[in-house]
This record gives sequence, structure tokens and C-alpha cells, in this order.
Amino acid sequence: MQVSSLLESKQQDVATISQERTVNDALQLLKERGIGALVVTGPKPPLVGIFSERDVVRALATSGADALNMTVAELMSTDVKTCDVTATVTELMGLMTERRIRHVPVVHEQQLVGMISIGDVVKARFDELEHEKKDLLDYVSAR
Repeated sequence: MQVSSLLESKQQDVATISQERTVNDALQLLKERGIGALVVTGPKPPLVGIFSERDVVRALATSGADALNMTVAELMSTDVKTCDVTATVTELMGLMTERRIRHVPVVHEQQLVGMISIGDVVKARFDELEHEKKDLLDYVSAR
């Protein structure tokens, strides 16, 4: 299964935030959207970083409440791994496991086209296993 199949079942609107916005602004957007990460935009398309709940926790541990007034650019992760729509879910699982990341932006032809979370990958794998189970039960029942 390719990443493009995962994107078909998801909302196409990717949550983004400008690197100049405050951490407090980012937290409000994460809360409103019910998500765990934002793609950070800036002068370099398609993205300049990713901002996640993990970044906030680390900042609060070192800077306390002052972290809320920092800019997203000060806390975001800049070593962002992306994937293309042609990547397989298996490749994506490997990337997420190896890098210990939970969100991967999907970029196609220098355009941000989606975001895949570890939850999306787990759901896809679960659905795939359920389909295989059904096929096996049908096969055994037909004998």
C-alpha cells in the first residue's frame, strides 16, 4: 500500500503555522485541531520545520512558562524527514521506527500534500490485517 492511499482517506487540509508565531499560538492550533504536530512554514518551500507536542514538553522542562512566549522557530525540529506519495506504508513504518518520529509530512513535487501520523499507519496496517483475516476465513470456509 502506498502513502497516496492513506491520504485519500484523510482530510487534505494540512495544519501549518508560520515560524514567527508564538508557541502559545501553536498550542492553541494543536488544541483546536486535535492534533499532535504542525508543519512550520517559512521562506523556504514547502516547509522549514515541524513543531510537535514533544518540542513543547522539552522547552517547558528547560525554560518553564517562558517557553510559551518563544517563537515556533526557536523550538521546532528542523531535521524533518518527509516522504513522497509513492512511498509504501512499510517504508514509512521503517522511517518512523528508525527515527522515533510520530509525524511525517508528505511532499510531492515540492508541494506539501499531506501529513501522516503513526496513528494513520497503525490504522492502515490494522485494516490490512483485518482484510487478510477475512480472506483466510473465506478460503478456509470454502473448503
